[in-house]
Amino acid sequence: MKTKKEEFKIKKSSIEVPDFIGAYMIDDSICDDLIDYFNKNKRVVEPGLTYDLNDKSSINKDIKESFDLRIVPDERHFPIWDYNQSLQLCLQSYCETYKEVQNLRHFDLRENYNIQKYPVGGGFKKWHFENSGWEQTNRVLVWMTYLNDVEDGGTEFKYQNFTSPAKKGLTLIWMPYWNFTHRGIVSNTNEKFIITGWYSSDN
Repeated sequence: MKTKKEEFKIKKSSIEVPDFIGAYMIDDSICDDLIDYFNKNKRVVEPGLTYDLNDKSSINKDIKESFDLRIVPDERHFPIWDYNQSLQLCLQSYCETYKEVQNLRHFDLRENYNIQKYPVGGGFKKWHFENSGWEQTNRVLVWMTYLNDVEDGGTEFKYQNFTSPAKKGLTLIWMPYWNFTHRGIVSNTNEKFIITGWYSSDN
């Protein structure tokens, strides 16, 4: 197990991405550990929820079909700690490319986030963006890592005319606003695992 922050390494992905989307690669071993963590905690996994404009939640498999394991922002247990260290390196690289992000009001991991399993035929099927509800307006950036390879299970960004592949270790960072409307590509052949959440400001 890695114990020193300097031991964590990432690299920029070779995938060409549109402006304001960052693409990085984290270690495969961290992805494997997160899937194992999910499988060992199935007793607290819940069906994925969707939210309307008033932040009312519901289960609607026509919109989103997933199984979610909730992670609290200050979780420090293995392997969440390892992932968060790698994610921080991705954020630093993103801020080096887009230096103005560093001038935003302080933001951090403030919301619960999820390890998600999408079954065959499941996914976040509806076009959506990440700050459409009242309780989501403080979100500054979105992040997501694919935890396994799914040939037909990427993410489609509507206005960027871009579809990201579901490649193990690929970590994307982008903005939560309407101009980054996106949806998952539903795989009819494989389960898909991701970990995803947000960086949010104080107020």
